Amino acid sequence: MRRRPRFSTTLGGSVSTQTPELADRGGEQNEAPVIQREVVRDLLQHLDTNKSMGPDGIHPRVLRELAEVFAEPLSIIYQQSWQTGEVPADWRLANVTPIHKKGRKDDPGNNRPVSLASVPGKVMEQIILSAIMQCMKDTQAIRPSQHRFTRGRSCLTNLISFYDKVTRLVDEGKAVDVVYLDFTKAFDTVSHSILLEKRAAHGLNGRKKKIWGKQENYCRNPKNLWLKQQMRSYAEKIYAP
Repeated sequence: MRRRPRFSTTLGGSVSTQTPELADRGGEQNEAPVIQREVVRDLLQHLDTNKSMGPDGIHPRVLRELAEVFAEPLSIIYQQSWQTGEVPADWRLANVTPIHKKGRKDDPGNNRPVSLASVPGKVMEQIILSAIMQCMKDTQAIRPSQHRFTRGRSCLTNLISFYDKVTRLVDEGKAVDVVYLDFTKAFDTVSHSILLEKRAAHGLNGRKKKIWGKQENYCRNPKNLWLKQQMRSYAEKIYAP
């Protein structure tokens, strides 16, 4: 099937397997957060039961209906993962489904690879995201010009801010030049080395490097992320030559 090598090349071609030496810097986040059982339970109770499950076969409906039962063991696993910097192997696998974006359907490049990962793993990602965003807020690392992927902001707030600035400059009699850049597959080709360096620069490294080791555990072996991913069986039938 042509889509498998196509996605593997796109997602792994520009990724370095050599992670940089991360120097300790000021304002570091040195203490691992304590993952409370109540926090895990609340996240489980708000899972979308219409979402797909990952290769581990754990459906979000099961986790949601048995949130009280799973909250305790999952909180222990999450805490252990934080402290050791290791990720359960099943959470590093995903079912990859090609979703058509535009153009000819028989061209693999016109499809977006969507990864259906483990639901328990995605719950932990929410906890990690919350911790990272809090650190970014404390260190004022997110610029006011950032609108995408920022709570309370969107493309609309970006356009309003842009329109306000342009009209103000025009009213002052100044010339305005606008340059738009569109990066193809930007998120798929982010350098892991640069990502880890950025993380360290904003205090997400620290002397206890294993605290944030979950990210490094993902980034050190990209083959484990993509070359071991399983393609959905129906996709094999549809796109087989």
